[in-house]
Amino acid sequence: MLTHLSVRNVVLIDRLDLDFGPGLTVLTGETGAGKSILLDALSLALGMRADSGLVRSGQKEAAVTAAFTFPPTHPIADILAEHGYDFDGDLIVRRTLSSDGRSRAFINDMPVSVAFLRELGDRIVEIHGQFASHRLLNPATHLDTLDAYGRLTTLKDSVRHAYELWHFHRLERDRAEQELLLAQKEEVFLRESVQDLDRLNPEPDEEERLVARRTALMNAEKILTALGTTVGLLSDEESGAVSVLNRALAELEHADTWSGGSLTDSTARLSEALSLIEDVRSSVEQAGERFGDIAELPAIDDRLFALRDMARKHQVSIAELASLRDRLSDQLHRLECGAEALAELKQREATARQEYIDRATELSHARRQAANRLDASLAQELPALKLGKATFQTDLKSLDEADWSETGRDSALFLVSTNAGTPPAPIHKVVSGGELARFMLALKVNLATAMESETLVFDEVDTGIGGATASAVGARLKKLAQTCQVLTVTHSPQVAAYGDTHLTVQKAETAGTVTTTVTSLDPDSRLQEVARMLSGETITSTAHTMARELLTAAASFQA
Repeated sequence: MLTHLSVRNVVLIDRLDLDFGPGLTVLTGETGAGKSILLDALSLALGMRADSGLVRSGQKEAAVTAAFTFPPTHPIADILAEHGYDFDGDLIVRRTLSSDGRSRAFINDMPVSVAFLRELGDRIVEIHGQFASHRLLNPATHLDTLDAYGRLTTLKDSVRHAYELWHFHRLERDRAEQELLLAQKEEVFLRESVQDLDRLNPEPDEEERLVARRTALMNAEKILTALGTTVGLLSDEESGAVSVLNRALAELEHADTWSGGSLTDSTARLSEALSLIEDVRSSVEQAGERFGDIAELPAIDDRLFALRDMARKHQVSIAELASLRDRLSDQLHRLECGAEALAELKQREATARQEYIDRATELSHARRQAANRLDASLAQELPALKLGKATFQTDLKSLDEADWSETGRDSALFLVSTNAGTPPAPIHKVVSGGELARFMLALKVNLATAMESETLVFDEVDTGIGGATASAVGARLKKLAQTCQVLTVTHSPQVAAYGDTHLTVQKAETAGTVTTTVTSLDPDSRLQEVARMLSGETITSTAHTMARELLTAAASFQA
């Protein structure tokens, strides 16, 4: 609901702050006073196309701020959340427009694109006027509007679920069909490939293990050569270290004996050194056993060659050969029992399709009933609005299967005819100003429970009518205002009498400057304004009497 409108430097408005409440608010005033400027200002705040001509003469910038309050569960909460905005029920939209045509938009003081502002504005306010567009004129909204009118949410959900299940099984069947067709074309290749891979029996990490083993064996060959040389140098009978040290020890022992034991310490150390070298020779000889048999190298090279050749053949890595074998085996298995599996998938798809058809048919039947109720209700509503020759028809058609969707098998289009003998045409092609506004009013009254917008604005919905017809328009605006907030610009005293709040728009000239002001009327001022609307500049006692009667009758109205 719109709670406040602040306007700065828009055409004739210098500075204006208005508070709004629920129910029906009427705006009246002399022709040219600036009533439409208020709607232009509100449209600007909601993201409508900006014209630099809206900036008040002599000013650099115009600004409009509109404040709204909604239940935290209102549908705009999801839209704001998708764009990263927190929402606690309060919403402030602001638009500035410079004299050079540049504009900026804000939501809760955060800058946004004008496109997003307009998307949001379309959800919270609808402006119905001679040149204004609104969602009910968009054929894309008609099916959802009809469903909301018929309270078909539960049926729509069942259709959506059925469609999603059918779509899933359809994709499964299509994928299996394509795989089977491909497998049949490559059956010989599949069988030979699986046989080759089975013989090769590759393992996922085999290449890494073989390369690591091959590297170790190649190093082992060098290590074993070095160890062999070491053992030879230590063990040679003539020149080996052990043989030489043994001879040296024997000579040193002789010298120790001849010297009376003076070389015993040296003899002992040489003996220890000889024992240490013997231990080293033994450990070196044993070390060779740890490095394996280098004769294994040719087998490893052959295995790596076979794996790499198979990988090149199938254009995959060696690591992928094992999974390739599993995949090709699976394709071959599906080929062998593919017909049976495909038949089962087709049956599942057929069952899901029939379930969707059943649910969609039930929804179509409910839509037909809702359309009949809506058409009949509009037929009763139009004559009182001086549209007795007008007709309304919901054109509900069945779609071809290629166009079936999660919303069902139907399309809906609202058709109208405003003249006898004229065939019904899409409602968005009816552009006769006040006549269209009254038509939309009748439609809105009947669709009140299906509306998402919290605020409706009607600009001169009473154009070209008066008397009882104008009173009927006022009564319907009052009835509509029991469901949502309604603002209407009117020249009709009969319509104005039904307002819960009455604002009057006036234009005054001060020091050569023309300014538009808006005043909220108390009961006495309201009586005076309605009387003026009845009689013109000279307000007669008869006009006062008639105004009082209109206000009394409107106050006693029961929707």
